[in-house]
Parts: sequence; structure tokens; C-alpha cells
Amino acid sequence: MQSKRILITNGHPAETSLSRALAEAYAEAAQEAGHEIRLRHLSALQFDPDHGYAGYGQQKPLEAALKAFQEDVLWANHIVLTTPMWWGGLPAKLKGLIDRVLVPGWAFDPRQRNTLGMPHPLLTGRSGRAIVTSDTPAPFFGLFYRRALLRQIKGQIFKFIGISPTRMTHLAPASSATAETVDKWIDQMRALGRKGI
Repeated sequence: MQSKRILITNGHPAETSLSRALAEAYAEAAQEAGHEIRLRHLSALQFDPDHGYAGYGQQKPLEAALKAFQEDVLWANHIVLTTPMWWGGLPAKLKGLIDRVLVPGWAFDPRQRNTLGMPHPLLTGRSGRAIVTSDTPAPFFGLFYRRALLRQIKGQIFKFIGISPTRMTHLAPASSATAETVDKWIDQMRALGRKGI
């Protein structure tokens, strides 16, 4: 198995969370298997999450934490994100990280368009995985919500900037999960981390 350079981002804004436990289990197993890892916790990143302008004609200077995060993305050839689903979407601070970091000219080039009119992605050559926890049971999540958040992360964020293929993992219901269930999820993360997928 070829070793990978893996950036793991715990996208939960709190210092302790299930998302953090999942990210750390993945990271520990990946490192033990010989992969290079960088683990980032959203709670430790200090930045203004508000883009603050209409459009991208103006951009705020990136804080040190965001510059370092961009360096991590460029270093990695596999990107892993753990996040809860809140109100059908991403936590506000995580969305702010995406808004501030994945800017045109760095993550995608709007001046170059494909035949369908989509901007040219600039972060190709990387694979990804998103691990999403929610309280919405999987059947309801799929049937009524049509896995909307998973489709957003995979297609409108990762693939949009060139991260492909991206695999998705949905774990639910999270808040009422028993200790036994959480242990199974942790084991699942370790198995993914060992394989670097």
C-alpha cells in the first residue's frame, strides 16, 4: 500500500465532540499505517469567518491560520473532513472556513470554463472523504432530504475545486448513539485511516 499525505479536518466548532473523536481515530490509525498526517481542529483556528464583501472582487487578507490551512491543502493528496449536520447544513464556522479559504484564483479559476460553463478546478490530484454525523436517521435522510448535505460536500465543494473521487460516510443518529455504536464508528474510522481512504 502506498503511503499518502492526509489532511484531516475536524469541522466541529467545539473543542470536544464526536466529530473530533472520529477525526482522531482516523488520524491515529493512518499514522500507524505509515501515512503522513496533518490533523486540524476547527475550534483551534482563529479567523474571521465572514467573507464580508459582495462577490470576490475584494478579499480580506488571510489570517495566519488560513494561510497555514491552505498550505496543508496543497501538501495533502487526500482530504478528510468530519462534521456534524446542523439544520441541514454545515456549522457556521466551518462554512466560514470554506468561504475564506477556497477562493477564486486559488481553489478554482472562473476565467477558464468547461463546455458546461463551470469554472476550472485548481486543486486536482487529490481524493477526499467526508464523514457526516446527524440525528436524522439514514432512511429519512435519503428519502426526504435526498442526502442533500452529502451531495453539497461531494459535488458543490470537493468536486468543484477538483477533489475527486470523494467518498461519503453518514453516521446517524448521533446524539442518541449508544457507547457500543460509537465504538463501532470509531473502529470504522480506524479501518478507513489504515487504508488511507
